[in-house]
Amino acid sequence: MALSPLDPSSYSRPELAVVKHIDLKLNVDFEKKQLTGEALLTVNVINSIEQLILDSSNLTIESIETEDGKSLNFTLADAVPNYGSKLTIPLPEPATANQNLKIRIKYKTSPSATALQWLEPTQTSGKKYPYMFSQCQPIHARSILPCQDSPAVKFTYNAEVTAPEPFTVLMSAIKGNSSEKATFRQPVPIPSYLLAIAVAVLESRELGPRSHVWSEKEEIDRSAWEFADTEKYLQAAERLCGPYQWTQYDLLVLPPSFPYGGMENPCLTFVTPTLLAGDRSQADVIVHEIMHSWTGNLVTNRNFEHFWLNEGFTVFLERKVGASLIADKEEAHRSRDFSSLLGLQELTETVKLELGESNPLTSLVVDLVGVHPDDAFSTVPYEKGSLFLRYLEDLLGGSEVFDDFLRSYLDKFQRQSIDTDQFKAYLLDYFKDNEAMKGVDWTTWLHKSGMPPVIPAYDTSMTKDVTVLLAKVNDTSSTLEYSNVLTFTPQQMINFLQALIDQDPLPLDRLRNMGKKYNIDTSKNSEIVYRWLRLCIRSRDESKLSEALQFVNNQGRMKYVRPIYRDLYNWEAVRERAIENFLKNEANMMHVSAYTLRKDLHLNE
Repeated sequence: MALSPLDPSSYSRPELAVVKHIDLKLNVDFEKKQLTGEALLTVNVINSIEQLILDSSNLTIESIETEDGKSLNFTLADAVPNYGSKLTIPLPEPATANQNLKIRIKYKTSPSATALQWLEPTQTSGKKYPYMFSQCQPIHARSILPCQDSPAVKFTYNAEVTAPEPFTVLMSAIKGNSSEKATFRQPVPIPSYLLAIAVAVLESRELGPRSHVWSEKEEIDRSAWEFADTEKYLQAAERLCGPYQWTQYDLLVLPPSFPYGGMENPCLTFVTPTLLAGDRSQADVIVHEIMHSWTGNLVTNRNFEHFWLNEGFTVFLERKVGASLIADKEEAHRSRDFSSLLGLQELTETVKLELGESNPLTSLVVDLVGVHPDDAFSTVPYEKGSLFLRYLEDLLGGSEVFDDFLRSYLDKFQRQSIDTDQFKAYLLDYFKDNEAMKGVDWTTWLHKSGMPPVIPAYDTSMTKDVTVLLAKVNDTSSTLEYSNVLTFTPQQMINFLQALIDQDPLPLDRLRNMGKKYNIDTSKNSEIVYRWLRLCIRSRDESKLSEALQFVNNQGRMKYVRPIYRDLYNWEAVRERAIENFLKNEANMMHVSAYTLRKDLHLNE
């Protein structure tokens, strides 16, 4: 059953009373792996209420009181696994519409808080100090503070955080200048999943007038070089979407256990160190996180059933902005379409091989009643969502008309949380005089499972060389030479390897010869290494098993780790070794990685 009427994953009732601002005071204790402190919630009453309901997960609530210190009773219901507990605070007297309440909650987190990872010094680059960072998306903020943990709710926040010397505290907010304690202010309203904190011994380098990159000192020079074009990407994003509203755009390069490529925390994007390829070839991830500054962070999905509004839009904009950085118009068009084709490859694998075409989680709008948002996570909202928007753009007249719609949409819904029906109604009204609008099969696009009903007519000229190479490699009588791939970009090599993943495995001797001749087996690009290891596993190359296990142990990016573990599970001869490796390393993983991998390895059955 749904936990509440507006959001199946949250107990809170923001349609009755909504949190508008939070003042946080936190103390960081590395020995206890705990945050202790208080949250002062400013609540705007919408309808008369006698109680306030919040989300809480594994928190110890020490006291709840009014702003003037009057103690309030509260009840913490039994926890529902993976959703936490309903925190009910009866009010001393009923509150009426438009009334503002201030409620102070003193609490401490659990060492096993699902939003926090506490790393031992051995898990960091410097090996000397511990490190803590958060990942609140989708519904883990409730393990850091009692809140209305639904993206329907947006609040501003201020924070004071005390941490021991020589630690630096960073948050998803603008850092103050106090030398005594770390202070922060976030004047733009955010949903709870964008609350973020990291505490570590860090260095920074300036990237541009509004950007710094932060990391441990061992990575700082590589990071500053890799992300040197950040300001250029920000300006390109502003040309399409309008002014950047978050003042600063900093990057934090996290330790390898971070489970995502990037996380769009406002003012402070978190990124995986697997982006440090040394060739700036993974800049698309930074462009993606920058685009979230508009789609996701300013215009937000009302709940995670409409996650495609965050991610489909962001992938769509990422590819438009990436192409806008290329001066030659035809080359820009080819490049955008080539990125879209790579996305289509990944979507096809997810829908046809991983989830299955009849799986309801392959719909754009999903039903999350009884389904945890972490279990619904896949490439579908990203790639099927982006493809839907590209289909609409082509149908309605191309970029010339659709770019104006995008700016209008962002302007209309900025700082709001919306659902798919609101997007659809706005689009229909905006294009009410466009006859082509009548041809959209909304039911199939939004609510039916499987692959998209229409695939855009992408320019395939950049895949022609890949197609030729694929035929050559599959013809085992042909000779392979490095000259075959001499002019390949990293993206073309990724496209080629993904195409090999999508077909029957190559004979092992052919695969090994290809890896050697094309210098694939010595690549340092994580996107290439990941696909190469998958091909080795699929061709049953036992000599690569240790390398594959080392790869999944050395970084926790779920995009890489989950498919490799699934491939290993499907190789019956090594299944037990893969499970044993996971169990040995589970304690070093962020909660969401361990949670999803347990399901991939069928350990909860």
